[in-house]
Amino acid sequence: MANNNPNTPAPVALQKKERKKLIIKQVNIHTRLMFTDLVKLIDVSEDTIRRDVNELAEEGQVIRIKGGVMSAAYHIGHESQTYSQQKKEIIADKTLQLLKEDMIVLIGGGTTIREFIKKIPPGLRATFITVNVLTAVELLDKPMIKTIMIGGQISTYSQMTVSGEVFQYLSNIKADLCVLGINAIDTNSGLTDSDWETIQVKKAMINAADKVAVLTISEKMNSVMQMKIADVNEIDYLITELPPDSNELQAYKAKNLTLL
Repeated sequence: MANNNPNTPAPVALQKKERKKLIIKQVNIHTRLMFTDLVKLIDVSEDTIRRDVNELAEEGQVIRIKGGVMSAAYHIGHESQTYSQQKKEIIADKTLQLLKEDMIVLIGGGTTIREFIKKIPPGLRATFITVNVLTAVELLDKPMIKTIMIGGQISTYSQMTVSGEVFQYLSNIKADLCVLGINAIDTNSGLTDSDWETIQVKKAMINAADKVAVLTISEKMNSVMQMKIADVNEIDYLITELPPDSNELQAYKAKNLTLL
């Protein structure tokens, strides 16, 4: 993962303790990273990264997934470990203004999405369609929301359904709004991720909605992962914890996005 954020340390020969702290921080920011992403960030071999991740997983600090690592906070039952929870609650509050009665919402997953669902008023009547198992479970607490879970094979990387049934279903709907969490966003490289199947599903979700809202903490901005999901101008709303007139958002404002 190439990260253009000036606050991200340049690759240096870090000691194990420092490497593990950096791995935890980056995984918490981006939710999931492949080993190849971490190799690019930290100037050590993939074998070293795997050993560090294995130790962190044994300590309960992260969760191993195929080819990479996931934030412990993303896993069910670990909500208390949510990274930057206050910032994600601010994002959740802002996102509420996009909701309307009886709308159809196509929604992804992630810890920011989880905070958004918690804040949905219990009396809101709407239909939510999701490809994410944990999102479907969270939505069950909203009595007036009709929840539709698109079935199929579940990705161990993103915990989204990624099989052919998903694409067939998405090709036949047009939601009013798509709400997505993302792992990386950059004004030039757009929305990116490291898992091919996840990327294809998110592309299909974007195409299946009239409007698209991307929810992200600012630490994910100006970072790039291996494969593109969409250009920035393919989304309609960018929702961060920052004020819309923040200097950090000016490059995104130039892309004619609505900033919340």
